[in-house]
Amino acid sequence: MTFAATLAAQRPDEIALRATDADWTWAQVDAALRPLVNGMLAARYRPNRRVAIYAENSGQTVLYYAAATLAGCSAVAVNYHLTPEEAAYILTHSQADVLIVDDSTAERGWAAARLAGVLVVVGGSGAVTGTISLTQASAFGGEAEPATSHEPRPTMVYTSGTTGTPKGVELPWTSWVGGSSIDEHLSRLAEGSMVAHGRHLIVGPMYHSGPITGTRLFLGGAPVTVLGRFDAERFLATIEQHRIGSTIVVPTHLQRVMALPAQVREHYDLSPLRFMLQVGAKFPEPDKRAAIEWLASAGVPDVLYESYGASEVGTTCMISAAEWLERPGSVGRAVPGFEAMILDEEDKPVSPGTEGRLFFRADGQGMRYVDGTGTDAGAPFTLGEIGVMDEAGYVWITDRASDMVVSGGVNIYPAEAEKVLADHPGVADVACIGVPHPDLGEALVALVVAVDPFAEPAAEDLLAHCRENLTLYKCPREIVFVEALQRTPVGKVDKREMRAPYWP
Repeated sequence: MTFAATLAAQRPDEIALRATDADWTWAQVDAALRPLVNGMLAARYRPNRRVAIYAENSGQTVLYYAAATLAGCSAVAVNYHLTPEEAAYILTHSQADVLIVDDSTAERGWAAARLAGVLVVVGGSGAVTGTISLTQASAFGGEAEPATSHEPRPTMVYTSGTTGTPKGVELPWTSWVGGSSIDEHLSRLAEGSMVAHGRHLIVGPMYHSGPITGTRLFLGGAPVTVLGRFDAERFLATIEQHRIGSTIVVPTHLQRVMALPAQVREHYDLSPLRFMLQVGAKFPEPDKRAAIEWLASAGVPDVLYESYGASEVGTTCMISAAEWLERPGSVGRAVPGFEAMILDEEDKPVSPGTEGRLFFRADGQGMRYVDGTGTDAGAPFTLGEIGVMDEAGYVWITDRASDMVVSGGVNIYPAEAEKVLADHPGVADVACIGVPHPDLGEALVALVVAVDPFAEPAAEDLLAHCRENLTLYKCPREIVFVEALQRTPVGKVDKREMRAPYWP
């Protein structure tokens, strides 16, 4: 029996999945998943068995991820903000056989599928010509209980490389429990520590590895609630009303909660909460301290943990609220299975408290992408950060060696905006950097050298040029005209120096 069939027999009327689009009991989850899984099992896939999911946060999207896993397919998470051309790149690179959409992405999804040569587009109402509605797809699958003897395959997410080109990553060994069959896989998921916390709240967009954790917990038997769009007060109300035991957030979420009037925050009962994991961007120290103090005043002083890592490797360091108060700004110590080290420019270890390049080594594992690039098992790898480590092994991030900007928990690689701006006839040179932002943590700003300094192009024209060629979140929020870009002695653009005036 699948997890849904088992739970439907044990707790048929318990609300398993709550979302803005609908609520499902375990019995209804079982009934909804059977035709989806059977349809995927009946289809003739290529050996990679990849199903791309290009849909906004909803209960139905959780079911799509669950169905793909149960059918032994790799669900490929596609950012639902992407343009058809950007989505087509991921479809082509991942060799997806099927694209699943919802009504908000169906038109873009169909265009992306045509560009990528994907023949089957499923989901939504089927209003877009060429797509197969969810109702039609379900009718094709049938209601028999699906087989569970086949091997599971990990979910794939896409993360940008240093050049800005998206790279496919399968959920790493730290997140993927594996198993020789679906039955064994589900049993391992059910043993996860977060499942024991009860109902999980999915807050962030489900094309990120953090929110996708909620789909793994769901398969492990934890009931799940999904927020379509984040609203700070609704977040608090949901914790109280749905008795939320765990959730994963980025600093922007907590900053928006802390921006609420104190009397609003104090109105809600947070006592069900057992575990809140903060991931993504760096949390400014004053803001994090305020959040820790608020949670303590709400009676849940020990729930907040911070995770440092990446989609490629999962969590590499972790720190509790209590540890953080003792070592403000630290991202914690390496978790079991990882070793953290600070190296100089000659790859030699530095003494405690000395700044250097932050590297990790994993027990028998490397950092790999689906295209075969990455590091070999046991070899040191870096996430592109500069840091220091004390004698107790606690790590602080002091700078970023790579150009990546983390804005509202979303990774932005400036190379994409730089390429678009460089194509504008009024731009002679350009560099994009991350600057502090009170709500998003960082914001992308373009430093532009005009072809004619006496006839600079209008900043709004440059921003419009970006919006015409890029997804909105990849566009700079501001254009700053400069006489020249700062460069190193060998002529490379020196973004560290460019960022320095903006960061205290």
